Amino acid sequence: MKSLFPFFAVTDDVVVRAAVSFLPDQSQPANSRWFWAYHVRIENEGDEPVQLLSRRWSITDGRGEIQHVEGEGVIGEQPVIHPGASYDYVSGCPLATPTGVMEGHYNMVAADGRMLRVAIPRFALVAPSEE
Repeated sequence: MKSLFPFFAVTDDVVVRAAVSFLPDQSQPANSRWFWAYHVRIENEGDEPVQLLSRRWSITDGRGEIQHVEGEGVIGEQPVIHPGASYDYVSGCPLATPTGVMEGHYNMVAADGRMLRVAIPRFALVAPSEE
């Protein structure tokens, strides 16, 4: 059975899982625009709460051009994730090529003040070929 989240990375006691879907309805290949949605689940397997403060993505298109996206929180939130709990969100990524990859990290703070750099797994953005 295929996992809902085929991509994952573990940093300390934080698991980041990701799934990606191509969105043909929002893509316009004739105008060099392809669009994907990605679903991320962040799981806290540790003993204390962690708070997501910021994110940094590296998005590489099919020509090898890299775009860095940084900002506070995710989708306007800086969630606190308690032990045994998870936080899910969905966002999107447009590209000017039908393929690419995304990867990055979250900056988080643990309840004891430790700063954590939590890996976001690398995943491919691949539009189905039109034959």
